[in-house]
Amino acid sequence: MKSTLNFDYFQGNSFSDLFAEDIKDLSYAFILNYPATASWAAYPNTQKYLIQDGSDEATKTSFNKIHQKEPWKNLAVLGDAIPGIIISLPPKLLLDYWREHFGFSYTNIEVLERSRYLDDLNCSDGCANAFGERFDKLITLFPFDHLQPAKHAVDPDIHYHLLNKATLAELGVPHPKYKTYNLHSLSLADIPLPQQFPYLIKTSHGLSGEGTYIINNTSDLNYCFAELRKYLDIKLLDTIIVSEFVENIVQNYCVQFYLSKTGDITLIGTTSQLVTSEGDYLGGLIHYRHTDMSIFFEMIAAIGKNAHQQGYFGIIGFDVLEDQSGQFYVIDANFRVNGSTPLCLQRHTLLGLGKEVAKYSSNYQIDGTLESMLMNLQSELKRKDLIILSAKELVRYGKIYTEIYGIVTGETIESMQQIEQKLQKKRLR
Repeated sequence: MKSTLNFDYFQGNSFSDLFAEDIKDLSYAFILNYPATASWAAYPNTQKYLIQDGSDEATKTSFNKIHQKEPWKNLAVLGDAIPGIIISLPPKLLLDYWREHFGFSYTNIEVLERSRYLDDLNCSDGCANAFGERFDKLITLFPFDHLQPAKHAVDPDIHYHLLNKATLAELGVPHPKYKTYNLHSLSLADIPLPQQFPYLIKTSHGLSGEGTYIINNTSDLNYCFAELRKYLDIKLLDTIIVSEFVENIVQNYCVQFYLSKTGDITLIGTTSQLVTSEGDYLGGLIHYRHTDMSIFFEMIAAIGKNAHQQGYFGIIGFDVLEDQSGQFYVIDANFRVNGSTPLCLQRHTLLGLGKEVAKYSSNYQIDGTLESMLMNLQSELKRKDLIILSAKELVRYGKIYTEIYGIVTGETIESMQQIEQKLQKKRLR
């Protein structure tokens, strides 16, 4: 049955445009990196707002992802109205490419010293840089233990609650059956598990797929419990979720919208998610003109209403599985910028070029430097067959290669696939 609700698509192409009406009252900036818990983190989230970003030092999310590749991807489409707080400046070649292809000035970048950036943002009187005085509120992807609560654009306790995977049932949307367990009041050995495989075990605040375990057999369960014990040992975990596994899946969506301070909803877009068999996120595919978001309107309205009542504003993305019978199951809700949000923001630019299909991936690679890549793919970049959101030069076995977060585009699925094949011949993997 078609929804009686109606929401309009966002008409801009940047985060600055999305937040424009909601940041007029005070001075806002956007912290573009997540908090981390690795040994290199100057301000580890290990006190109140626990984040599961790796169970030991060897598996922690890397510095170049937390402070470079991921923030740069969002910086590419930040726009000029909101200052962007980063720790590591993108290469000049990448900034020049962005200026040419996205059209923003990138003069609103604030590069802070990693060892003291949150102290600088907290300080409002007598600080050398006085960043705390300049910015009243800071938009974040996740609450920071070491950022004053009053500095968060959204109350950090509310934000942390909304980001908790255990709160899914509160949102008023169809979801898999699950149960929540506090590991301080119940040991792992005493948790009642489903009698049959498969099922899922999730940590409450896993980062980018970390902390989600598909349990297909006893070996999977043993590995999961070993990982959970590591998290308990380093005091980074309170709660886990044991969920039914949705089978016979035909589609995996990420539905994204913007919720204003007044409770108004604006559509950003819906992608078909690309994941590995283990559930690891690879990217998203979008068909700008033919995606019917009305099938999600009831879910969008319910999630938006709940979040607005709690005081949240900003971007919301939720993951939805569709099974063979046409039943929808919301499996996760992310009250933050999502991985494929920059892909959705290309809607009007690409439709204006006749490109209706686009695919985002965070794991493209090409041999050589950023400069050689820009030269080698010059024609594809000019036609926007390929859009670069982030690029980082790395060295492996003495050879330089470049990791890319990018978007491949096309008029149709078939033409996009042909472009991908041409890019592969030019060594883009």
